[in-house]
Amino acid sequence: MDEEKEGGGGGEVRYRGVRRRPWGKFAAEIRDSTRHGARVWLGTFNSAEEAARAYDRAAYAMRGSLAILNFPDEYNNTTAATTTSSSASSSTSGGDQRGKQVIEFEYLDDKLLEELLDSEDKKNKKT
Repeated sequence: MDEEKEGGGGGEVRYRGVRRRPWGKFAAEIRDSTRHGARVWLGTFNSAEEAARAYDRAAYAMRGSLAILNFPDEYNNTTAATTTSSSASSSTSGGDQRGKQVIEFEYLDDKLLEELLDSEDKKNKKT
């Protein structure tokens, strides 16, 4: 179902991971290689560009710099700018989460990671 941008012809620009619904909205989904190619629903959006950016966020989160993106120029520098846009899509991600909990981490430094792991180890030793 992945659709890539096309240069001309039909007049309408198409994006990878985006389909147009019969009623005019745009649906975005991506295949998860860790679950044998199962489709992951990303939501329904008012514009193809919005849906394509949702696909890009998911692809980058899954595959990192190896992801094939609709807007690769937006992911050239790997700063916190990519994580700030995730909150914008939360209202359009659809209501069916099926009990899945999503936790988003922001990398700060190795010292903080070590402190978190040490505190978890100490807590587990006490119990």
